[in-house]
Amino acid sequence: MVIFSVIAAALVKFAFFGDALKADDLEFPTVAIEEPHYEVVTGTIRNDVSLSGSIAPAATVPIPATLSGEVREVAVSSGQSVKKGEEILKLRADVMNSDGTAGTQWKIVEAPATGKLTDFTALVGSSFQVGSPVGGVAPPTYIVSGTVPSEQLYRLIDRPKDASVAINGGPAPFTCTKLAISFAEESDSAAEATSGPSVSCTVPKDVVVFPGLTAEITIAGGVAEDVLIVPITAVEGTALSGNVYIVLPDGTSELREVTLGLNDGINVEVVSGLDEGDTILQFVPGAEAPEVLPDNCYQENDEVVCF
Repeated sequence: MVIFSVIAAALVKFAFFGDALKADDLEFPTVAIEEPHYEVVTGTIRNDVSLSGSIAPAATVPIPATLSGEVREVAVSSGQSVKKGEEILKLRADVMNSDGTAGTQWKIVEAPATGKLTDFTALVGSSFQVGSPVGGVAPPTYIVSGTVPSEQLYRLIDRPKDASVAINGGPAPFTCTKLAISFAEESDSAAEATSGPSVSCTVPKDVVVFPGLTAEITIAGGVAEDVLIVPITAVEGTALSGNVYIVLPDGTSELREVTLGLNDGINVEVVSGLDEGDTILQFVPGAEAPEVLPDNCYQENDEVVCF
């Protein structure tokens, strides 16, 4: 009993009458916040730009009149299949010769592409102005198109000529050719600002597709092997040029300008300005820390997808 009484008395004294630990008495702080560092290494950057797209028939090619005159002969009918260069109709115009005498001029209008003749209503005796359409040709091909965020164009400075396309619920991925990036007209600039430039390419004739199908388009912007890479979180700027903060021997950091190459959305190639083994700040000072996603989630454009 005596022993237990002594222990109880000691606990009471420690709990209520013990000397308080003062912060001023500490030689070192109990918590230290250090900025994470990153050591520059070599690696491989695969610059693939992925976007969603859809399948649609190729745009109709207009057939322009080559002369301001009257239709005198019609060689085809609407809905007929024609080949590029095939005669569509003949135009005749009354002109004034250089010597002042009256004369006649004839022009043959040819099909500008291979396909089916559409919107063709020309009859003998009808008149057209030069350049005005006399009909159109619908090519027997399909295109896959989508929009790419404008900032991603920095990753496509060396414009590739084709892309890989995977049809949702369709055949195996295939190579889509004649890749083109088009920008909106000035009147449509507001629409482009919210969606981005359009990307399109031609589906090979041996691939079976249907209008309205959705697809995933992957544009390969290049591969850089055995190059210096750093996280994009460590760089101010992600294309062409940027700034990093190199860690000095005394623990401080200073700004260093660098030349940038390819980036894959996570890491970016450093062409010049750093050497392998250099230590830099992993995050640009003052930048907002990236959101850490759960293991079962991933980022898709502006949305977080979990499974």
